[in-house]
Amino acid sequence: EVQLVESGGGLVQAGGSLRLSCAASGFTFDDYAIGWFRQAPGKERERLSCISSTDGSTGYADSVKGRFTISSDNAKNTVTLQMNGLKPEDTAVYYCAAGWAQYPSICRVVPQKGQYDYWGQGTQVTVSS
Repeated sequence: EVQLVESGGGLVQAGGSLRLSCAASGFTFDDYAIGWFRQAPGKERERLSCISSTDGSTGYADSVKGRFTISSDNAKNTVTLQMNGLKPEDTAVYYCAAGWAQYPSICRVVPQKGQYDYWGQGTQVTVSS
């Protein structure tokens, strides 16, 4: 059974930091790219970042570039999103997703949500002003 489990969400003040984790199981982690998305109430799901387990390529949306850092521990099948300098507009449910890494450097431009095969249930991040 494929599972993606997010953790690490919570309530933080503006300017603070959170560290989200995505624990993956049930598929060959080394063949996949892991992406992070978020969705605020009434808004579309927004792609944030991606890391490929095959070649380590990474990518970020402009909205989080320089503030968020993605990393992967292939031995533990875990991807982490370090979020610094949080703003109230970062408040959303954060999701991780897995998609087959079908070509090199797939994460240089964060793939759209339709390119992912599996999704986690999400973790709430709330940033107070």
